Amino acid sequence: MMPDGFAGLEQQLLLWLLAMIRPGAAFLAAPVFGANSVPVQLRLVLALGVGIPAASIAGFTLPPEGIVSFSGVMIILGEVMLGLAMGFAVQIGFAAVQLGGEAISNSMGLGFASMADPTTGTSSPAVGQFLGMLATFLFLSTGGHLVFCGIIVDSFRTLPPGESWLTAEAVGNMARFGGLVFAGGLTIALPVGFAMMIVQIVMGLITRSTPTLNLFAVGVPATVLAGVILLAMATPAMADSIMSAIAAGLDQAKIMAGLRNG
Repeated sequence: MMPDGFAGLEQQLLLWLLAMIRPGAAFLAAPVFGANSVPVQLRLVLALGVGIPAASIAGFTLPPEGIVSFSGVMIILGEVMLGLAMGFAVQIGFAAVQLGGEAISNSMGLGFASMADPTTGTSSPAVGQFLGMLATFLFLSTGGHLVFCGIIVDSFRTLPPGESWLTAEAVGNMARFGGLVFAGGLTIALPVGFAMMIVQIVMGLITRSTPTLNLFAVGVPATVLAGVILLAMATPAMADSIMSAIAAGLDQAKIMAGLRNG
């Protein structure tokens, strides 16, 4: 027989477990939080730390049939979909940074220089790795991780568990926002990419004027050197574009959470 002091313990634990699903799914899909280098135990602790106050704000209760029922399973699926959508929206902003890094790497002739990306476990161009680390530092230094946690907590007010199913309008907004990855990536790569086009034209004119000049012996080192110098000069301008891409991802997460109209 369970003591009277523990009568509601199981109910409370199930409420906390349900409250952890949305932030846990969001952290799984979001950048930085969902990196392979972040232990799963840490993500669970963060999900619990965000989910408990969010559960008290929402004031929701378990379905009368319990969690192991059709209504309970539908609530869990809705929580998972909404959490993944919010995390993926921020991930799209970081994808624009990676796209810009790949464009710069190809223009510099460093498309073959790949490094192991610790956040995804796959290989990415060296310049993309540099811009990805810059985006991570900017995201953390400007409090983007705190803003994202705040979006998750506020989403329990607008979309409490049981009412968190994504609408067709929300899915359409996410699809349209995904198309902006290319525009954001090109904006990030524009300062260096445009200058590298001029460098390539100059190298082409030099090789036309002196056909005996070995293009690979002179052109490739000159292009890489020019790219490194331009990358160092254009980093402040690219940082502003990276911040714009991250802010757009956070705004899209707010739209998915029902905190802003699309």
